[in-house]
Amino acid sequence: MYKGQTLRYEILTENLMDPAHVPYAHYGIMGGQARKNSEKVDREGGRPLEISIKNLDINGFTAKQESGGFNFIAPCIFHGYATVGGTKGTGSQESAKTTEELSSAVPQKRFLLIFICVPVSPGNSRLIWSFPRNFGIWIDQVVPRWMFHVGQNLILDSDLYLLHVEERKIMEVGSSNWQKACYVPTKSDALVVAFRRWLNKYARGQIDWGTKFSGALPPTPPKEQLLDRYWSHVVNCRSCSAAHKSLNALEVALQIIAIISVAVVAATKQNMISAFMRNTLVIMSVLCFAASRLLSHFIYKNFRFHDYNHAFR
Repeated sequence: MYKGQTLRYEILTENLMDPAHVPYAHYGIMGGQARKNSEKVDREGGRPLEISIKNLDINGFTAKQESGGFNFIAPCIFHGYATVGGTKGTGSQESAKTTEELSSAVPQKRFLLIFICVPVSPGNSRLIWSFPRNFGIWIDQVVPRWMFHVGQNLILDSDLYLLHVEERKIMEVGSSNWQKACYVPTKSDALVVAFRRWLNKYARGQIDWGTKFSGALPPTPPKEQLLDRYWSHVVNCRSCSAAHKSLNALEVALQIIAIISVAVVAATKQNMISAFMRNTLVIMSVLCFAASRLLSHFIYKNFRFHDYNHAFR
C-alpha cells in the first residue's frame, strides 16, 4: 500500500517505530492484544514494553521485543515480525537472529510489518507498507483490498495531526536537541531513541537536501488538506480508486431511482395504480434517497477526509 504523508521523514519513521503510542494515539481504533490476568494495564490498555536494541551501526540496528523483533535497514526500511499467540523467544540465541531468519523458521503463526519511508521534500514523505502473514490467507481472497486500506488509512491518519505538532516542536529546538522536546525514559522508547542516535551519528540529525530545498517546513495546511485521503492514497491505489468510482456510481443510481419513483407516483393518476403500488414506490423513493445520503457520507469519510478528535475518545 502507498500513501503520501505530510510529515518529515524523521517523524514518520520514528512514529512507526513506537509501539507504546498505539493504545493512546489510536485509542478506539486498534484492538489491544490479549493480556494475562496478572498483567497491569492502564485505562487505554497501555502496559510496559521490554525492548532491547542490538547492533546499532551505520547500516541500522536490530531489536527484540517479547514475542517479536525489528530491523531498521538504513535509511528507509523498517520491518519486524510478531508471533501470534504471544509465544516468547528463547533468550539471547533468538534475539541475535534477524527478522528474515525468524520469519522463515515457520511452524508458528507469524505476521510481518514492512515499512518503506521515503523523504520527498521538507515536511513530506512517501510511505509504502505491507503486512504479509503465513496464516489466514483465504481472507485476502474474500475481502476486497480497499476494505483493508480503509482501516489502515484510519490508523495512519488518526495521529497525523499530533505528529504534525510534534515535528514543529522538534524543529524549534533542533534535531540534535530532540530530547528537549520529547521525554523518552522507558524501555518502550528504545526504538525511537536508537533511531535518533543513528540519525544524529550517521546523518547529522537531518536529511541533506543539497541545494534543492532549504530544509524549512512548509506552512501548516488546513486540517482537510493535512488529513486528505483522496490525493494522498485513493487516486494512486487501483483498488481504492475503483471502489471510489463504483460507490459514486451507486450513489447516483440510488438518487435516480428515488427521483423516478416520485415522478411515477406524481405523474400517474390515482385510479391507474393500486394504493399498495403507490405506497411501495413512495417507500422505495425514501429508502433510496436515505441510502444515497448514507453512502455519500461513507464515501467522503473513507475516501476523502476523516477527522479524528482525541478529546472525545
